[in-house]
Amino acid sequence: MRVETCKLLIIGGGPGGYVCGIRAGQLGIDTILVEEDTPGGTCLTVGCIPSKALIHAAEEFHKLRGFAGGTSPLGISAKAPAIDLAATLSWKDGIVERLTRGVAGLLKKAGTRILAGRAEFVDGKTVRVRGPEGVREVHAEAVVIATGSAPVELPFLPFDGKVIGSTEALALDAVPERLVVVGGGYIGLEIGTAFAKLGSQVTVVEATNRILPQYDAALTKPVLASLKALGVTVMIDTRALGLSDDGLQVGRGEDGAEPLDLPADRILVTVGRRPRSDGAGIPDLGLTMDGGFIRIDATCRTSMRGVFAIGDVTGEPMLAHRAMAQGEMVAEIVAGHRRQWDARCIPAVCFTDPEIVTCGLSPEEAKAQGIAIRTGQFPFAANGRAMTMQAESGFVRAVAREDNNILLGLQAVGAGVSELSAAFSTAIEMGARLDDIGAVIHAHPTQSEAVQEACLAALGKALHI
Repeated sequence: MRVETCKLLIIGGGPGGYVCGIRAGQLGIDTILVEEDTPGGTCLTVGCIPSKALIHAAEEFHKLRGFAGGTSPLGISAKAPAIDLAATLSWKDGIVERLTRGVAGLLKKAGTRILAGRAEFVDGKTVRVRGPEGVREVHAEAVVIATGSAPVELPFLPFDGKVIGSTEALALDAVPERLVVVGGGYIGLEIGTAFAKLGSQVTVVEATNRILPQYDAALTKPVLASLKALGVTVMIDTRALGLSDDGLQVGRGEDGAEPLDLPADRILVTVGRRPRSDGAGIPDLGLTMDGGFIRIDATCRTSMRGVFAIGDVTGEPMLAHRAMAQGEMVAEIVAGHRRQWDARCIPAVCFTDPEIVTCGLSPEEAKAQGIAIRTGQFPFAANGRAMTMQAESGFVRAVAREDNNILLGLQAVGAGVSELSAAFSTAIEMGARLDDIGAVIHAHPTQSEAVQEACLAALGKALHI
């Protein structure tokens, strides 16, 4: 058995793992990264990137279908469009391949070694890697667990061809005529919306009394309106029970006492993700856990000395950019720098139609913490740029402390608002006040003016409403 040594060993090449590897290499740390699949992880290969590619293609096709009717207010008309989904997937796969090659190249440039294979802990400092080049044993001074997460599979709806997860949905080579989505969270609605725009008859089944439960009703209302306009059927307080002869059997109401069969060619199950903490010999380490998640401190250290954990395996929010920030921080800690996880806020984006972006505290969250607040809201219906883009649905909302006007949160729903996320997080991280943002000159005409106007509205000084 070949034996290797290093200062830092990273298990998992997803966003957290590969960023940790790149930064560690830049800092001159002798680093090995173990990945059993392609560098980039779920986000790059079968999650964030390919889903956004499909969403974009679906939106472009949907626009063309709208022009085909000859009734566009823009005066544009077009013949009936068609889509070759296999060609779309080929384009999507090309993007993924370019990015994964880029990640591998950046790791190599930084001097980090990549071992292909499946890792398993022997002890807290030793990992055995089984891969195409045989079995290797790696001894390290410090180890980072970055094993990520996997889709939750319902025991009565196992993935088998007709029943699929998000990974399989992003690889379909034909648009299903009837698609049932089990789970009204962001993954199900993003993919479900895309297939509705591609021509599928989509039904969303959600067990709770609302879709996108992590967002407040004001933010989800425009999304519901868009789903209705697309012909998507949303069934709340409805539980999936199992397969029927023609599709999915569901039960309406809290106890599922009203059974109903929903015809479906494909059933997409998106009921959440679980941490990959039950493999790679992780349970044998005896780490302190929070349910299935590995418990960490403000420096991403676990309960075992020299063992760090980052990303989805450590809990919510399961976001790639959180994992990246943690990975960079851990690399610097291993290099001897003083770092600590002190993010005031982590932006979250839902790529539905329209998009939702949140950063910091919502009004309800601030009130729950006993904070007296003032809020301001500005509608895109009063924003010139939004009007010219036919994107008048939605708004920007600012949440600030009542006593000193320091921003606690910014939220928005609207077309393309994901691009406002950097402005939101920058303002909150830098401790900006309402009057700070209100005094910044925002370019006209842009959607970003709504951020300024929302802050002015909270001060009672809105100019355009």
